[in-house]
Amino acid sequence: MTDARSSARPPTRYLHRPEGRIAYDLQGDGPLVVLVPGMAELRSSYRFLAPALAAAGYTVATTDLRGHGDSDTTFASYGDPETASDVSALIDELGRPAVIVGNSLAAGAGVIVAAEHPGQVRGLVLIGPFVRNPRQAPGMRALFHLLTSPLWVAAVWKAYLPTLYAGAKPADFAEYRAAVVAKLRQPGHGAAFSRTARQTDHRPAEARLTEVDTPVLVVMGERDPDFTDPAAEAAWIGETLHGEVVMVPDAGHYPQSQQPERTTGAVLDFLTRISTRA
Repeated sequence: MTDARSSARPPTRYLHRPEGRIAYDLQGDGPLVVLVPGMAELRSSYRFLAPALAAAGYTVATTDLRGHGDSDTTFASYGDPETASDVSALIDELGRPAVIVGNSLAAGAGVIVAAEHPGQVRGLVLIGPFVRNPRQAPGMRALFHLLTSPLWVAAVWKAYLPTLYAGAKPADFAEYRAAVVAKLRQPGHGAAFSRTARQTDHRPAEARLTEVDTPVLVVMGERDPDFTDPAAEAAWIGETLHGEVVMVPDAGHYPQSQQPERTTGAVLDFLTRISTRA
């Protein structure tokens, strides 16, 4: 679906927060959809989905996480509640409720926004979602902290990122990976990613799951390496949130760019049914 990308990227806008700015862009006209990427990712991870949603009649806001992409690296804290606070502030800035599409840790942030500010959220699309802490072998957290040191995190992530794209890779994967690594090498960005990796705890999201009362779609790559059993995790999340589950074949942690046609179709179908229900 490379042809679905706009030939001209929307201009970068900034949401002003107490400790810095959050970068985002805006395209399209219609009901609001906010796309939020995962840790170490750029908002261009939605480069296939965003223009397709805009073409289908939606206003699409695509945001970088704090300390990532074009956002400032001046923030003191990172993680699910902090991301949720930024997303809630962006929705407030844009002046109308939104469907939040969150990948990886951003899924947990979406859960928190839906629980704390139900009037802001018309629905949740959770892609490769972390809404609880995964089980880890003894010593793995300490090893992860070592590997995410700012001194070498760009090189480590460059080597590690292909494993998260288990299955099909987008045709522009090499170009996208180079952009991610280039951002991590900019002053302050490696340290911000390191703080995100070390401070993120999904227990706040898990504690709010039962408070979510909005339509939910879970999209999980069948080969997502971040989960021991991706299908079982997706089923548990779907059951807990009374949501739908779509498993995407030949995709890892980023089905929105690995299998954009399948993912876009599922998201558009979900959005259409939400609009009909409203």
